[in-house]
Amino acid sequence: MKLIEMIKKYEPYNEQEEKDKASMLHFLETAEKPFSRENTTAHMTASAWVVNKDRTKVLMAYHNIYDSWSWLGGHADGEENLLKAALQEVREESGVKTLRPVSEDIYSLEILTVDGHIKRGRYVSSHLHMNVTYLLEADDTEELCIKADENSGVRWFSPEGAVEASTEPWFQEHIYAKLNEKLEGMEK
Repeated sequence: MKLIEMIKKYEPYNEQEEKDKASMLHFLETAEKPFSRENTTAHMTASAWVVNKDRTKVLMAYHNIYDSWSWLGGHADGEENLLKAALQEVREESGVKTLRPVSEDIYSLEILTVDGHIKRGRYVSSHLHMNVTYLLEADDTEELCIKADENSGVRWFSPEGAVEASTEPWFQEHIYAKLNEKLEGMEK
């Protein structure tokens, strides 16, 4: 199923997701190169809320650019299957090998603002990430490793601890807390 159809089918969890879903669909239907960073105004990204089998832990990485613990994920870079992109990003950013989607369905939608920053010695202008989040399950006994050009730490937190570890208030309040609320309401 194409991403546009998956997003149309997705039932928003709250008003933020409802508004972001409408904007994201408009973007996908009208933008040039929506899956590429060549679209410097906005582009598609994929994130993952990575939990252990018991759903008592969440995997986070300390992202160097944002100077904060945060979820894993990244740019689609031309990949239109965002679940595949999310799986690849988690493996690259954490070293986790045993990883599976809890569901292939979208777990969350959000439009994220990215402030201008320096990446690999070059300035990247402020832009939007049209983000699709997936719920993934990983083996919390596997050895973790950092991706030095992106993060300086990878570790497991309790769900509440993952929210507290972030130094980005908007993410704490509007994204991570929401992801944990949704997690609490799911069957294991």
